[in-house]
Amino acid sequence: MEFFKKLLGERIYLSPKSVSDETIKKYTEWMNDFNVTDYTGKSSDITTFVNEKDWLENVAKGNDKKRCFDIVTLDNDIVIGTVGLENIIFISRSAELGIFIGDEKYRNNGFGKEAINLILEYGFKYLNLHSIYLSLLAINERAHKCYLKCGFKDIGYKREAIFLNGKYYDRLYMDILENEFDGDYIKNKNIK
Repeated sequence: MEFFKKLLGERIYLSPKSVSDETIKKYTEWMNDFNVTDYTGKSSDITTFVNEKDWLENVAKGNDKKRCFDIVTLDNDIVIGTVGLENIIFISRSAELGIFIGDEKYRNNGFGKEAINLILEYGFKYLNLHSIYLSLLAINERAHKCYLKCGFKDIGYKREAIFLNGKYYDRLYMDILENEFDGDYIKNKNIK
């Protein structure tokens, strides 16, 4: 088994990044799919198996500025996406959230919300973060609704900040503070 149940939820778990050929191939496929990359700002990139392998191996090594995980289904151990906290600044206790559900069958079914709640609890209760922020394409209504359900608040826009498919789009910024998060989502923690 290439995945490890670090953060166990109801239907998914978050595993430290896998660098198996099968997982690298899956991420390479997703990073070349406009349905995924249009919302991650990566549509202009060309992703090969080799450069995705290099990126995943680098992330898997870990560092103090990132905590990235594969999102894996609990019932059949299938990787469906990724979630992580990046740009961690421990002195200001802040980090940036990044997520995508790459497998189309698992979108719009609450898996993203569950992954976000797991990573928020980890960030606030285990990394001692105070603020977790994100940015998104302002027209991405599906993601915006999900983030609002998880407790994020809109904090501003950067007008015409994203160039995509020949047009400019606004970037929406959101954040959540530790005192705004009240959740008990990690099922495998020892101390309750």
